[in-house]
Amino acid sequence: MRVNYLTDGPISKKLISGLIEKMGEKTDSGGHMVFFGQVRADEIDGKKVKAIEYSAYEELVRVEGEKIKKTIFSEFPDVKSVDIIHSTGIVKAGEISLLVFVSAGHRHQAMQACSKTVELIKENLPVWKKEIFDDDSHLWK
Repeated sequence: MRVNYLTDGPISKKLISGLIEKMGEKTDSGGHMVFFGQVRADEIDGKKVKAIEYSAYEELVRVEGEKIKKTIFSEFPDVKSVDIIHSTGIVKAGEISLLVFVSAGHRHQAMQACSKTVELIKENLPVWKKEIFDDDSHLWK
């Protein structure tokens, strides 16, 4: 299963289960770490977030995604694979908008590498979000 960095809409259960199924093929990995980023129904200035609309600079997402993976592989030599999937378009509160899946020989490196991957995504991946409130007003973040 080839995984792209971006998917339209929320991350589907099918995509998640496909990655978990793929995990069994990694017989050199003993630890797998998965991070799910979910849209929160935050309250801001008395208004509740009902969804986030994500937009991305697709070509640069690929470039930055590869840089993130390269960093992870160089800092964590036990890591065997890193999958990054971020939503574009509208994702409702309660739905998944980010998935990071890291496989490593041992659990400790998988956990550390997953955490570092999420931080690098937040810092470097060119994805922007527009929070949409229950009154249909919005705020770019």
